[in-house]
Amino acid sequence: MPVLKGKADIYFEEEDLPYEEEILRNPYAVKCWLRYIDHKKAAPKNAVNMIYERALKELPGSYKLWYNYLKLRRQQVKGHCITDPLYESVNNAFERALVFMHKMPRIWLDYCQFLMDQSKITLTRRTFDRALRALPITQHNRIWPLYLTFVKKYPLQETAVRVYRRYLKLFPENAEEFINYLTTIDWLNEAAKKLADTINDEDFVSKAGKSKHQLWNELCESITKNPDKISDLKVEPILRQGIKRYSDQVGLLWNSLADYYIRGGNFERARDIYEEAIQTVLTVRDFTQVFDAYAQFEESMISARMETTAEIGPTEEDDLDLELRLARMEELMDRRPLLLNSVLLRQNPHNVHEWHKRVQLYEGKPREIINTFTEAVQTVDPRLASGKPHTLWVEFAKFYDTAGQIEDARIIFEKATKVAYVKVDDLASVWCEWAEMEIRHENYEEAIKLLQRATALPPRKVDYHDISEPVQNRLYKSLKVWSLYADLEESFGTYKTCKAVYDRIIDLRIATPQIIINYGMFLNENNYFEEEFKAYEKGIALFKWPNVYDIWNTYLTKFIERYGGKKLERARDLFEQCLEKCPPKFAKAIYLLYAKLEEDHGLARHAMSVYDRATKGVLPEEQYEMFNIYIKRAAELYGVTHTRPIYEKAIEVLNEEQARSMCLKFADLERKLGEIDRARAIYGHCSQMCDPRITAEFWQTWKDFEIQHGNEDTVREMLRIKRSVQATFNTQVNFMSAQMLAAQSTKEEAASEEKNEMEKLEERARQLAEEAVRDQPKPQKGILFVRSNTTEEELGEMTKTNNPEEINIDEDFESDEEETVEEVHLEKQAIPSAVFGTLDKDDDDDD
Repeated sequence: MPVLKGKADIYFEEEDLPYEEEILRNPYAVKCWLRYIDHKKAAPKNAVNMIYERALKELPGSYKLWYNYLKLRRQQVKGHCITDPLYESVNNAFERALVFMHKMPRIWLDYCQFLMDQSKITLTRRTFDRALRALPITQHNRIWPLYLTFVKKYPLQETAVRVYRRYLKLFPENAEEFINYLTTIDWLNEAAKKLADTINDEDFVSKAGKSKHQLWNELCESITKNPDKISDLKVEPILRQGIKRYSDQVGLLWNSLADYYIRGGNFERARDIYEEAIQTVLTVRDFTQVFDAYAQFEESMISARMETTAEIGPTEEDDLDLELRLARMEELMDRRPLLLNSVLLRQNPHNVHEWHKRVQLYEGKPREIINTFTEAVQTVDPRLASGKPHTLWVEFAKFYDTAGQIEDARIIFEKATKVAYVKVDDLASVWCEWAEMEIRHENYEEAIKLLQRATALPPRKVDYHDISEPVQNRLYKSLKVWSLYADLEESFGTYKTCKAVYDRIIDLRIATPQIIINYGMFLNENNYFEEEFKAYEKGIALFKWPNVYDIWNTYLTKFIERYGGKKLERARDLFEQCLEKCPPKFAKAIYLLYAKLEEDHGLARHAMSVYDRATKGVLPEEQYEMFNIYIKRAAELYGVTHTRPIYEKAIEVLNEEQARSMCLKFADLERKLGEIDRARAIYGHCSQMCDPRITAEFWQTWKDFEIQHGNEDTVREMLRIKRSVQATFNTQVNFMSAQMLAAQSTKEEAASEEKNEMEKLEERARQLAEEAVRDQPKPQKGILFVRSNTTEEELGEMTKTNNPEEINIDEDFESDEEETVEEVHLEKQAIPSAVFGTLDKDDDDDD
């Protein structure tokens, strides 16, 4: 093995000559050295290390050579004991490398990691510090994670905290990491201080995504649960600041503050905190949280005292202390409704309902009730009030009234009348309550004077609906006050004063129909009948339909009761005036009253005329009833024959269903009169609006009629009409579609997108036509003649052998003459001679 000239310790083999020659020619080419090193990678480690050393001697500033060399040296010592001298040799190599590579963070990181593996704590810490000093600040972020891992690896808490403090100067956004570390090592005081600084830093953004609110909750939880470990922070100011800032966590923060003192053993201070909390919270949820915690605290105090007493034996002092705690607990529970009411009033001090509830809670305590009422009327602003603010004044006055202090009640009412209410009705209620109080004490004159004051005209004219004006100036138009005033005058005043009040109400144009009717009743009771009618006239002039209906109804009724038929023309004028603009909805009662007047005191033909007008003037759904009344009255006054035109008109005017019913009644009337042909004609007319599939009852009625009063020809004609009508309805597409929509709406909706509408109609028409053919009666020649004078008993006997529904009619019945009928043998009966009158009896026998 040759020895390199001048290098007694350097040996090489024949295969190394080309590489040696190359590096001799290019000693500063890194590639040449790397090729040589790659060629010698299988050689002993000393040989490879020697080549690296030679290369680094020529190229001490090559990062690649140093990196690969150090990596190789670390691999060579892997698996050796950390006390092996080879580790020091590698450390020396790193130190030599850092002379030239001190700006390379990778070299520093590898060196620090290598030292950490050797467990050289002090050397490692100093090396990290050297790295931070050597590298520019922009590359410190590569060193710090490993540095922090190193300091957290060993129980060197003071060192770690100092390192973290240096770290946060460069990276303050990672404060949470420091706080978590302090918590794990139980440095809670330091952690709380750092967390407080973080919360106070407006620019801080949590990397964990926590809000300032969450961080605040963490701080509160930490300081309240560890009062003995956190000494540098003032807990109470911090929590009170949170109570002001975070309104949705007020109850929780109050409980936390009390819990802090409880854990510290300061129970009296904790009780003070609870009391302050329940007196200041604004929501029911916060109150419930605080109150439950307060009650639990008191229970725990009682339990602790009882346990202590049981262990050491009771003494008189212990018994007193236990009784005190039990009394305190009971008093707290009794106060709960009032405390809750206070919360609601703090939430909305203008809540009238809650003020009333508070008064009820103080029942039996007059001083507290008076103080509550006083506070309520001073606090509630009528413009912001929830509820009716005047009720507070009224109940306040009633409280004094109930206690027999009527003068104090009057003072309260006097003050209440000067309050700036929003609504006139509130002020009116106060005056009315005041007057009713005086009435209860039988001070009727005083009550009337009060209402005179209330209804007095203001200094200048104002509009009732002008909200810019105070309610005191608009009270003179309050109907509530005037109504009570009128009732008082009616009960305790004179006729003139009461009439003046009612006239004033009408002049102010604030009367209602009921006021007019009451005025009329008052005048009627005092026998001023014409004045009564004048009052009704004024009311009619004030109101329009439909509000005037009650006045008209009362007016007309009273007028008829008073004069009857004495002033018939005047009554007629009144009715005509009423009906001139009367809506159909209210016309029925007026028409009936008008007709009754004509029947009782006028002419029958006038009454019929009124009934006739009524059939046109009422609502469509009332016409049928009106026609029935018209027919009944006409029959009673003129006889049933005079009802025929009425029936005819009704059939023309009414809808199909009602017209059908009217036709049946008309036909029944004609039948009773013996006018069989007229009845048959009516049935024929009605048949045109009767579909046999829907109105089977009508056709059965007609068939029964023909069986009793007709013959085979009339029955055949009836059946022909029936088939004709059925065919007509079958071919009316509009009617068919209406029927189908009524009978099969569900199926059509489900199949509307699948089948054409016209195809469905055609298919349904075909089915109906087939049904009509099947329903045609089969021809039968069993009936030839049915006598009109056949009795019910005879008809019953006949139907036993011959069914009238099975009439034989030829399928081809174009001509009735072609039919052959069976003869019916008629028996002769004796006819009374009175039937023939002056006719000769022999002639009759010949016939």
